[in-house]
Amino acid sequence: PLRFISKFRTFVKHEAEKNKSQWKTMGPAKVAVPSPNDFLQKHSKEPKLAPRNKEQDGKKLPQLSVPQRTYRPVIRIKKNFIARNALAVIKGVPKKPRHFCVDSRQGDKYLLEPSGLVPKYIKKKDYGVTPKYVIQRNEEIKKREEEYEASIVEELKKRAMKHLSDEEKTSILQALKKNWEETNREFQCLPVQTDTRYKRMHKAKVEMKLKQLEHDIEALEKHKWVYIADE
Repeated sequence: PLRFISKFRTFVKHEAEKNKSQWKTMGPAKVAVPSPNDFLQKHSKEPKLAPRNKEQDGKKLPQLSVPQRTYRPVIRIKKNFIARNALAVIKGVPKKPRHFCVDSRQGDKYLLEPSGLVPKYIKKKDYGVTPKYVIQRNEEIKKREEEYEASIVEELKKRAMKHLSDEEKTSILQALKKNWEETNREFQCLPVQTDTRYKRMHKAKVEMKLKQLEHDIEALEKHKWVYIADE
């Protein structure tokens, strides 16, 4: 079969030759060379305003109310500065000497007051005074504690609980500590080798008793108020 030939072949070739640049790789054939007199000058591209006309349409422009820069007003002052300065010196308070601190052999010195070495903060009237907000907060905390204690007392009264006094608490603690010492002595006297069942059971029983005594002593020492059931 014959090869297919498009009917637009001539048109495409014509368009390709038409748009193809003859100087694509070598540049244009002729380039306009700028004149040496047309070099770029400073401020040449900035926009320039048209010159201002003093008279527009035959009428004079109104004068500006702002004084000119060269205007110097005439000030007439009739004051005796010498007498006024002398009076200010006579009535003025003498300057207090400024305290300096020298910290080197060459005499380098600096002001003593802004250095922080002067104890001026502890000489304030309110130095060491408890702030008002702290006092108010402590009062609120104390009030809440009293209300909490009162609610606990009321609740314990309803449940028929008995408050343990300090003397009773101290005596119970002493008895518990004495019992712990005796049990600890008994534990230390146990044999090191527990080869029988009875020895193991006895040692576990003594350890359990020691732990219970330590727990009771810690509970009594940790809590300030102790309540017990009224049996």
